[in-house]
Amino acid sequence: MATQMKNTTKNQMKDALIIFDTTLRDGEQSPGASMTRDEKVRIAKALERMHVDVIEAGFPIASVGDFDAVQAVANAIQDSTICGLARALDKDIDRAGEALKGANSARIHTFIATSPIHMKMKLRMEPDAVLEQAVRAVKRARQYTDNVEFSPEDAGRSEQDFLCRVLEAVINAGATTVNIPDTVGYNVPQQFGELIGNLIARVPNSDKAVFSVHCHNDLGLAVANSLAAVANGARQVECTINGLGERAGNASLEEVVMAVSTRRDVFAPNVDHIDRSQIVPCSRLVSSITGFNVQPNKAIVGANAFAHESGIHQDGVLKSRETYEIMRAEDVGWSANRMVLGKHSGRNAFRTRMQELGVSFDSEEQLNTTFVRFKELADKKHEIYDEDLQALVTGASLEAENERVKLVSLKVCSETGEIPGASVTLNVDGDEKQAQAQGSGPVDAAFKAIEAVVGSGTELQLYSVSNITSGTDSQGEVTVRLEQGGRIVNGQGADTDIVIASATAYINALNKMLAPVDRQHPQV
Repeated sequence: MATQMKNTTKNQMKDALIIFDTTLRDGEQSPGASMTRDEKVRIAKALERMHVDVIEAGFPIASVGDFDAVQAVANAIQDSTICGLARALDKDIDRAGEALKGANSARIHTFIATSPIHMKMKLRMEPDAVLEQAVRAVKRARQYTDNVEFSPEDAGRSEQDFLCRVLEAVINAGATTVNIPDTVGYNVPQQFGELIGNLIARVPNSDKAVFSVHCHNDLGLAVANSLAAVANGARQVECTINGLGERAGNASLEEVVMAVSTRRDVFAPNVDHIDRSQIVPCSRLVSSITGFNVQPNKAIVGANAFAHESGIHQDGVLKSRETYEIMRAEDVGWSANRMVLGKHSGRNAFRTRMQELGVSFDSEEQLNTTFVRFKELADKKHEIYDEDLQALVTGASLEAENERVKLVSLKVCSETGEIPGASVTLNVDGDEKQAQAQGSGPVDAAFKAIEAVVGSGTELQLYSVSNITSGTDSQGEVTVRLEQGGRIVNGQGADTDIVIASATAYINALNKMLAPVDRQHPQV
């Protein structure tokens, strides 16, 4: 068995709320939101700058790629606890323990379903057998780290008496955190809050573990349920940036943090250790990497979150901000949108700013290649913002994935009164191929030309365009979603030329679709 790993459990005082971010694990389960190892490390570093307590880096048993990503995050992060998810199976727990070896502070999160429907229909196990397996899993995880979390999957639909039995047993076995998931988003705030309060009161050894919650948003109640749980004694909330996650998503980190911070009169624990100025930059990074755009009216991080159009509102805010704003935009990072570099900036300045954004380069060659891309962008766009730099690195990462299909050249013609046309040259598995096509517009023509070469047979489900920064020279960020045989992938692209950005996004999605899949996803 592996050597005991170092562990530092932080902020588990009664006056602090532990923020457990699962963007890299549950967030990645959004259809098409898969992230590369390097992208996970970038997001993890952003979460570390925010002082997030626990980062769930992934599900190591799912695939070699997932294992490598968890291992890379564990080795790269110093201040946050790194967590790996494992089913209540020996092979899962051993794999997680191996992936987390290099972590400065490690946690294994193991789970098994406890609701009647899951035990009967999915596990085909009797309750006593489930309890026994849960205890065995916690004890095995304790051989790797003394920071072990246990989740009874679908706790929101489990029988309370059985939940109490399971929680008491796993705490006795060594679980230091017990997490109550509303796996299918079925609960409502009053009901869920009462459940947490009852469990804490009824489990004899509840004082020996931190009670946590993990709420899904199927009824739009994930944040409300999480806050109700906090009001009833939960001291850890599992959440994601932008509310990313399976189906309708998870509780939104930014909403939970700012609700607890803003309503100190209601909530006993605080989130003072969280650097709230990093919320907007982290939100934009996750959006850029996953291609999931943030809706304008999204709380905290949406473009309209602090905008006022009503004359009455504008007049009130001008006289006193507090009349219509309960938070300051600057406090969550909206002031971070600033110009940092330009066409005359040198390589060292570029490297330094990238490091400040949590981006490191594996070699001088990689730095030089990305710096050339920066200079090319600076020739097209006079003012370079942090968001442009993030998109630059994301674009380089996307190109690195384009192993089978690469864009060599693209020419489009769009003229009043004429049918738009496109001519494309692609490198497919090392061979250059060309095709021409017409379409209802230049983007449609470009997509049809690409498809004429590749012949993927995929169906376009989503085409979305947004500007990365303001101004007519802003880079356009394009998200393309393709579907084939029930499998869904997202592709991203960014360029000052929106047609090129669109073609890049389409090709990125095609490469993901052409890649083999060997991953399995859990649900907690």
